[in-house]
Amino acid sequence: MGNPVVRFEVGAADHQPLVAFYAELFGWDMRTISESYTLVDTRGGQGLIGGVGRSGTGDPWVSFYVEVDDLEATLERAEALGGRTVVPALEFPGMAFAMFDDPDGLLVGLMRAGATADAVTGRPSDGDGAAVDWFEVLGSDAGRSQAFYRELFGWEVPGGAYGQVTAGIGGGIGAGGEDRWATVYASVPDVEACLARAEALGGTRVYGPKPVDDHTGTGAFRDPAGNLFGVYHHAPH
Repeated sequence: MGNPVVRFEVGAADHQPLVAFYAELFGWDMRTISESYTLVDTRGGQGLIGGVGRSGTGDPWVSFYVEVDDLEATLERAEALGGRTVVPALEFPGMAFAMFDDPDGLLVGLMRAGATADAVTGRPSDGDGAAVDWFEVLGSDAGRSQAFYRELFGWEVPGGAYGQVTAGIGGGIGAGGEDRWATVYASVPDVEACLARAEALGGTRVYGPKPVDDHTGTGAFRDPAGNLFGVYHHAPH
């Protein structure tokens, strides 16, 4: 399986409107831990927990974090494969993390294995919130992106236009044409209703609902800060 995806994060220069936006849209529990950061318990019972933070640069971001044993070594490996360090390894009580851009400039996080705080990489509590349990990378060239993440994290990534990955949660790596993103998807009961609600709350629909197969539909929106976030619905067979 390789290194697992363990966390998601969104942010902006003014992150507080995003805290309200995502809480209202997905029914997530938000716990403020500082003036610049709020922890997210999706109450989805599975998938990832996350955070909403204030941008130090003023740029918005959405990303997922991959658990690794050695942050510095992974950053060096990412750079050797064509990536670029964005946030060098930083350590705080209970966690250590870093961030890099992949060869397409898509932001991805790293988290050191063995985090001691359950709020960092723990399991979401049970409830009726929308679980975040899919990640996606769309670069300019599917083969290049698939090779980069395969080499960096040891993921088994099939080739083709869209290679599905199991890395703690499910995911996919492919090419997006004019689109470029590294993001996560939340499981919702109704894609159209969620996209419409996101628009009503100040977001912007990017695509969808779009059928993937007879049982799955997807969509995506940009939140009020411009971050792209995905939603999907999978009906049982």
